[in-house]
Amino acid sequence: MNDLITSVNDVLWSYVLMVALVGCGLWFTWRTRFVQFRMVGEMLRLLTESAVSTAKGTKHISSFQAFAVSVATRVGTGNLAGVATAIAIGGPGAVFWMWIIALIGSATAFVESTLAQLYKQKDKNSFIGGPAYYIQRGLHRRWMAVLFAVLITLQFGLSNNSIQANTICGAMQEAFGWSPVWVGGALAAMALFIVFGGIQRIAHVSSILVPVMAVGYMVLAVVIIVLNIDMVPHVLKVIVTNAFGFGQIAGGGLGAAMMNGIKRGLFSNEAGEGSAPNVAATATTTHPVKQGLIQALGVFTDTLLVCSCTAFIILISGLYQVPELNGIALTQSALQSEVGSAGPIFVAVAIFLFAFSSIIGNYYYGEANIRFITPNATVMTVYRLCSGGLMVLFGALASFELVWNIVDFFMALLTACNLVAIILLGRYAFRLLDDYRQQKRRGIKEPVFHRSQLPEIEHEIVCWE
Repeated sequence: MNDLITSVNDVLWSYVLMVALVGCGLWFTWRTRFVQFRMVGEMLRLLTESAVSTAKGTKHISSFQAFAVSVATRVGTGNLAGVATAIAIGGPGAVFWMWIIALIGSATAFVESTLAQLYKQKDKNSFIGGPAYYIQRGLHRRWMAVLFAVLITLQFGLSNNSIQANTICGAMQEAFGWSPVWVGGALAAMALFIVFGGIQRIAHVSSILVPVMAVGYMVLAVVIIVLNIDMVPHVLKVIVTNAFGFGQIAGGGLGAAMMNGIKRGLFSNEAGEGSAPNVAATATTTHPVKQGLIQALGVFTDTLLVCSCTAFIILISGLYQVPELNGIALTQSALQSEVGSAGPIFVAVAIFLFAFSSIIGNYYYGEANIRFITPNATVMTVYRLCSGGLMVLFGALASFELVWNIVDFFMALLTACNLVAIILLGRYAFRLLDDYRQQKRRGIKEPVFHRSQLPEIEHEIVCWE
């Protein structure tokens, strides 16, 4: 089974996704006039913005909370184990391609999250939306919307959580010798407690965990890089030369570096995958573009900052050339070589915070899409038990190769479905961006959108009245 999934993944990633992701990223970058570079200042400003005023007693999700939940799913095992895997298989050059997919993919992230805000719907306590919603209301293809909802539930709500659990258990076993059975059981119990609390509890926990874990990890990485500052030019040279297949150490050429860099880059930053739009839609804001900009910033935060920290630690250590080391074990060994026996322990704690926040964020993606398919409470309860319990336990006990191959398979299908939708609907994101820029040029500090500004699709937009 594992060999079959591997063969299918090679075809999907070598001939379909690599071309589609890069092509879409370049197209959206051009059509938005390089929004991911020109509006970085506005992205940072929006992070501090609270949700707009709502009726007294009404619950809502702020822009920062939506950002935190999406970063919680982005900043996880992909940043520690995923980067290590990309380097071990594709060589140091894979890091270069992770950077490239982040730089151009942030424009894709902008488009998909802007569309999610445009087509969002009112929910009981907040808003709800995502690709399934903009596919149904924008493209009028219920079957395609249901297909996406099923794929994202299988990918994030189920299989992706198995990777988080697998990585946590591996890190704990490496650092403390703890049994995966007991660690998996404890993880499942904690995850179930939080996921049964709904999006407000998920957003609250993520808004606390994400800043703590990201800042703490980057501080350690910066300290290590500063202490080895003389090696930085060499590390950069190794990354660039291996990116184009020259002097390849571990992967065997340009193709291996590109495929693994793009694959692991997408797993980490999720740009174009259709996941972040689900939480982007929950934010209460005055203009759809605001969440588009914030989610574009999330891609930078994930790949250019956190992933780069891991990559530099591994490359400085030189342990990426050891064939036996892969995944989280490689990251732990690299840190141990730099900070001593405390390294594996620090990574074990960091990966717990990174991956556990991803588990609860991933769960919400599935919940939003299960509710799109059916309002049945029993189905939702079964999903919660499977996402927070069963798949966490499966990941704790399954092999490293199997859980990653399953995720790669569903990730490819999910991304392909979403890219088709945002290519067809992207023109509305471009118009919204033009409107936002025009309002800012007129001196309006907080641009406001009303659905009458898009008269030809006003009947398709259920919010923004």
